[in-house]
Amino acid sequence: MAGLAQKLLGLDRRWLFLLVFLGVATPIILPIGLPVTTTGPTRSAYEFVEALPPGSVVLLSFDYGPSSGPENDPMAEGFLRQCFVKKLPVIVCTLFANGGLTLANNALARVTAEFPGLRYGVDYVNLGYKDGSAAVMRGLDQDFAGPFPADTRGTPIAQIPIMRGIQSVRDVKVVYSVATGVTGEYWITQMHPQSGTPVISGPTAVGAPKYYAYLNAGQLVGMVAGMKGAAEYEKLLAADHPELAQLYRSTRGFTATKGMDAQTVIHFVIILFILIGNIAYLVTKRSGSIHA
Repeated sequence: MAGLAQKLLGLDRRWLFLLVFLGVATPIILPIGLPVTTTGPTRSAYEFVEALPPGSVVLLSFDYGPSSGPENDPMAEGFLRQCFVKKLPVIVCTLFANGGLTLANNALARVTAEFPGLRYGVDYVNLGYKDGSAAVMRGLDQDFAGPFPADTRGTPIAQIPIMRGIQSVRDVKVVYSVATGVTGEYWITQMHPQSGTPVISGPTAVGAPKYYAYLNAGQLVGMVAGMKGAAEYEKLLAADHPELAQLYRSTRGFTATKGMDAQTVIHFVIILFILIGNIAYLVTKRSGSIHA
């Protein structure tokens, strides 16, 4: 027993790296579908959007960069899927300078490919990036055309069908800010008080705690926090919409659900090796192979 414990303590760390790699890669390639329990903030966000009547225009702001893309992308894509399946036209913009527009373009390309009947300018539009965050939000309270005179294709905003009847942010039914950093807070503290437009936040897991104060104060109608929140959102989508459930069950699956599978497996691997390491240490110490 002591000999085995000594070998475990001397195990080449490259084997550990290999097991970590396999623990992450396997659930992504072959989704496990571990149970996901939904929480109140995610359900509130989902149900608010689900209750909107068809034709309600919503605003999705990509307020994050590539560093948090793996966590934030599933939040934005889940929201887009829900809007498209419910026939809710989506206005897309970004107030994040470092890669926000690229991430918005990529997410739109991935999700719109799942809905072949969508029409650009009617079912969704991409207004692109604008610098200034809080100043842009104040401008949106007056007129969309001020901060965004044209979309990313160069079409004047007045000529875009989805924007007819949408003068300002007051005319959209909800703003969903998928964010890292302070921009997500600006939608709550700068835009919401002056326009009254409801806000949903999609912060990273590490940034989520500060948003609970806004949620408890009624300044948010819901929150999708981190990859866990995105996986919850995907579960709710699959439960309510058979056409999305097919995607959920496919080998591709939903990215947050697969991510949570991988995260759960790797946490198990880490805990297992912590236990093995401590047991091996105690065994070898008791046998006298290690001196305190």
